[in-house]
Amino acid sequence: MSIIQDRRTLLTGAAAATLFTPGLAFAQSGDVTPMRAAAEKGFDASVKRIQDWIALPSIAAENRDMEKGCEYMMALARDAGFQHVERIPTDGFPGVFATLDVGAKRTIGIYFMYDVKQFDPAEWSSPPLEARVVDKPGFGKVIVGRGAVNQKGPEATFLAALHAIRAAGKKPPVNIVLVCEGEEEIGSPNFRQIVTQPKVLAALKKCEGVVIPAGWQSPSNGGVSVNLGAKGVVEFELVASGAKWGKGPKTDIHSSEKARVDSPAWRLVSALATLVTPDGNTPAVDGYFEKVRPLTAREKELLAMAARQMSEADAKKAMGVDRWIDDLPWDKALERLASQPTINIEGLVSGYTGPGGKTILPGRAVAKIDTRLVPNQTKDDAVAKIRAHLDKRGFTDIELNVTGGYDPTETDESSRLIKAEIATYKKAGVPISVYPRLAGSWPGAVFTSAPVSLPAGQFGLGHGSGAHAPNEYYVIESTNPKVEGLVGATVGYIDFLYEIAAIK
Repeated sequence: MSIIQDRRTLLTGAAAATLFTPGLAFAQSGDVTPMRAAAEKGFDASVKRIQDWIALPSIAAENRDMEKGCEYMMALARDAGFQHVERIPTDGFPGVFATLDVGAKRTIGIYFMYDVKQFDPAEWSSPPLEARVVDKPGFGKVIVGRGAVNQKGPEATFLAALHAIRAAGKKPPVNIVLVCEGEEEIGSPNFRQIVTQPKVLAALKKCEGVVIPAGWQSPSNGGVSVNLGAKGVVEFELVASGAKWGKGPKTDIHSSEKARVDSPAWRLVSALATLVTPDGNTPAVDGYFEKVRPLTAREKELLAMAARQMSEADAKKAMGVDRWIDDLPWDKALERLASQPTINIEGLVSGYTGPGGKTILPGRAVAKIDTRLVPNQTKDDAVAKIRAHLDKRGFTDIELNVTGGYDPTETDESSRLIKAEIATYKKAGVPISVYPRLAGSWPGAVFTSAPVSLPAGQFGLGHGSGAHAPNEYYVIESTNPKVEGLVGATVGYIDFLYEIAAIK
């Protein structure tokens, strides 16, 4: 596959329609018409850019095409106009550092990931690497593929904004520092190594903040959330084995032997049961809540406003759930989502799991766990507490293997970054919820903590869904008048850059 394909410039009629209204910053900067026209003319090329990127699945968990993914990311950056593009090695898979210096007074940092989650093609309606354009009822034309919304679609849309600015004969209103990694989907274990490289750190120190592109408009009202932080995460495995325990079989044996041989699988189940309350909903690890910061009065106020602005029915429908924990009302469910740490079983594997039965007593059992962290918890403290909790209860033989993770983030509501996001969204005419904390996680703590110490968050118009799941999609031509397609989302990034340049 060639790194950058030829660009088609024919504009489809549906792509020409966009509801985006440029803001005051645009009026101050000059005529927006050439940039909008360039985004429209480049629509086909922008779609192909997403499709070509999806066709190269860099999967860190499988060590699949990681060097190719890094090279492709570098080529995409060069093609978008970054003058300096550099591969940054780590103890794991490499990252990319790039700069676009236009001599502007202000600089913005952009975070990309070039890796994606694993996939099982049998679960998809179309091959996950073909990135087919299909009609999705209620949404319009969408690209279906692994990485479509997480994160290649939104990231490629940001690159499309840079292409449109250049095609219109203009320069970006701010300098741009791009930092990319290939290990986000395994918990970013080496991302700090990239960011703390002296040249990368020096460039980031000049930034107003760092954003990760997103496409999260609500299909019901086109609304977006401006998040003032995100939960941290730790991903790890707990492993019980006869070899480590000294009891039970070292390999699988016939299940009739259970009458006289211990079971590592039941051993693991017993250990897991101690980590949470009997309903499975609250961490019960010794001392786990001692550093948890309660919600502030302002955070509670923001959550109450969000409860009035956001649709509970839409949230339940999107997840396929009928009830919240303890049948909580909507406002209390939002408070719990923002404020509570979690310990979750991602996967639980032991012995035979194929068709029919296979009467064995497994010699090994594995639980894949993630724990979400809130301020003022840290990854290292959480891991230490879980290890101590298990050891105190006699589970010293249970292996705890951390695969990745990072701390939670917090960003000041009065920072230029947040104010620019809100201003851009308002001028786009979309409803806004300022939300205390994203329940999901991203490695923004690397930016918000020392030595970088910058505001960080998400920004973007458009819509997609299905991250980590089959049939992941990203809208490119929207039939929903409340949600932007690819062109509108592209222009949204352009306006955001102008807002960063102009915001007081």
